[in-house]
Amino acid sequence: MGGMRAIRQHEFGGPDVLRLEEVPDPEPGPGQVRIAVEAIGVHLLDTSIRAGTSFGATQAPELPMTPGREVAGTVDRVGSGVDAGWLGRRVVAHLGQASGGYAELAVVAAARAYEIPPTLDAPTAVAAIGTGRTAMGILDLAAIKSSDVVAVTSAAGGLGVLLLQGARSAGARAIALAGGAAKLEVAARFGATSTIDYRATGWHERLADEPPLTVVLDGVGGEVGRLLYQRLAPGGRLVRYGWSSGEENTYDDPDRPVVEVLGPPILDRLAELEQRALTAAAEGRIVPYVGSVFPLADAAAAHRALEDRETIGKVVLVTGAARGW
Repeated sequence: MGGMRAIRQHEFGGPDVLRLEEVPDPEPGPGQVRIAVEAIGVHLLDTSIRAGTSFGATQAPELPMTPGREVAGTVDRVGSGVDAGWLGRRVVAHLGQASGGYAELAVVAAARAYEIPPTLDAPTAVAAIGTGRTAMGILDLAAIKSSDVVAVTSAAGGLGVLLLQGARSAGARAIALAGGAAKLEVAARFGATSTIDYRATGWHERLADEPPLTVVLDGVGGEVGRLLYQRLAPGGRLVRYGWSSGEENTYDDPDRPVVEVLGPPILDRLAELEQRALTAAAEGRIVPYVGSVFPLADAAAAHRALEDRETIGKVVLVTGAARGW
């Protein structure tokens, strides 16, 4: 039996617990396809699962394990009951949390695989199936109108650039908050009406130059979330999809409700959101920005950069099979 290269984790801990090893090739079971992987999505949640500090909506994985949630590549083998027409198709699929994505080969139910639209490369398709589906869910719940003034946190991140595009496509004013000049430049490129560096001293005073906020799209929480909430006009809403600062705020003004994204609002509609995200990307309406690409062997470096907030756009790992990266 041949062996593939995969990132394996034998213990919870820092990025260095991610090690490249050779493991047996996975075989597709009934109803499954095997994908020769080109690109793999990396998430902030991947880093907390690796560290053993948070596992999102799932249980702690059994160790040893191969991390990774979504992959794109070419179908090279099919299991029993699967149409042989899948062979050779370029596909993208979400595997589930910590489900073997950081590898050269991955298996998934054929029903969960989508053909990659011809206008998308593998890294962009991976970003759409994972981060894109989350963005679609957030934008649905935010219900942004052309009259809105929208603040987007971590606006140069994989999710942030999608939310900016969504706000601008609705005709709203979009205020991008990000750390450092390079990230503000990316936010401006993706449609921000104005940009604020929230690493700068007294950054929140810049908000006084803006119209009162009517929508806050917040994945940061902590002080950033609190200060944005203070600038939220009565009747406005804070749409919360995480707290990367580590601090989950409590808001209690009934005139400024908090819309929670995590949980059933998105989990019950994943397939629909995945399809919409791929279509929006293929049509050029809301397109992921893959700004941070690492070889599969450097997964530890990708995690380190993500945790240190050094990445821009979506973080993607690529294998030797990837083209043009």
